[in-house]
Amino acid sequence: MTDAYIFDAVRTPRGKGRKDGSLHEVTSARLSAVTLNALKVRNGLDGHAVEDVIWGNATQVMEQGGCLARTAVLASDLDERIPGLSINRFCASGMEAVNLAANQVRGGAGEAYIAGGVEMMGRVPMGSDGAAIAVDPSIAMETHFVPQGISADIIATKFGISRDDADAFAVESQKRAKAAWDDGRFANSVITVRDVNGLPILEHDEYMRPGTDMQALGALKPSFKDQGEVMPGFDKIALMKYPELERINHIHHAGNSSGIVDGAAGVLVASKAWGEARGLKPRARIKATAKIGTDPTIMLTGPVPATEHVLKAAGMDIGDIDLFEVNEAFSSVVLRFMQAFDVDHGKVNVNGGAIAMGHPLGASGAIIIGTLLDEMERSDRATGLATLCVASGMGAATVLERV
Repeated sequence: MTDAYIFDAVRTPRGKGRKDGSLHEVTSARLSAVTLNALKVRNGLDGHAVEDVIWGNATQVMEQGGCLARTAVLASDLDERIPGLSINRFCASGMEAVNLAANQVRGGAGEAYIAGGVEMMGRVPMGSDGAAIAVDPSIAMETHFVPQGISADIIATKFGISRDDADAFAVESQKRAKAAWDDGRFANSVITVRDVNGLPILEHDEYMRPGTDMQALGALKPSFKDQGEVMPGFDKIALMKYPELERINHIHHAGNSSGIVDGAAGVLVASKAWGEARGLKPRARIKATAKIGTDPTIMLTGPVPATEHVLKAAGMDIGDIDLFEVNEAFSSVVLRFMQAFDVDHGKVNVNGGAIAMGHPLGASGAIIIGTLLDEMERSDRATGLATLCVASGMGAATVLERV
């Protein structure tokens, strides 16, 4: 089996996912093309240089429908002979694209791929695709469906995570993100988005709120309390599934949950021989990948079993991992991960995460892989693990090894 390596990883800055966000006038295909073009230029990808572009996005309707991957290739400067494959594993779509590319290379189905994803949450709203698990009563009732915010609060209740715990984690995410930007830690990967005249539209993650403190977060009302307790009363559905809980403790709000943003990210995955033929040096080996299904009601606990699964595949223990990137969908997700594995926060999301910088659903998996790789190089660490929770009860994970 051929080893798969990461040769490059780039991302756009994350713009606020609303009408006044800096990226709002940029379409999903165009932002994807910006990312693909950056990888082409940085790595000299002339001609039919890669086997395929595998591109993830979670809400596959309107401009993000119709095999967006192929549209992005045609909108970019890549050779038109390169096809495109759109995939959807919700929040893990970008990671699954990278993992699928790696496993294609490992299995001999092509020597090189571009993989990643995009989400323009300000242009194509989350949930606008009308997912059956949420809108089909026969399925929703069977699965005890509740919205993700309720799921995050169930995790907090079930595993003893307090509002103060969640808020403190969020404050630290903001501090770390600011420190990382101030120190230039994202300079190698973040590409400037420009308009048709070549003028910069966005050069910096704009969702960040570095002045956030415990007092400011303490003043925010729980975002999902009414949804759970009043109408439509999702807490009752959750308590039917988990009768051991007396009530759901609603601790999450906009300040300790991931931000709604626009963004794209791409990763160049290939064999070592492909890189050698082009004078390119690999940055890391993709040592193992994993995906798993989990309880669809609590929904967001997937990083724990996905990590167990990927470590087994890699022949490693949790202590063998130097750095972790755990997507900050909600504070409780990462706090539960650290609790389950007794991992020190000093090894987890050391440059902040989606609470501070935002979570563009289809891109986040590729973003955290790139962030992990950059930090492994910056801090001279050998191994890293990236993982995400996924809607409907799934998890995904990737283990990297520097070369």
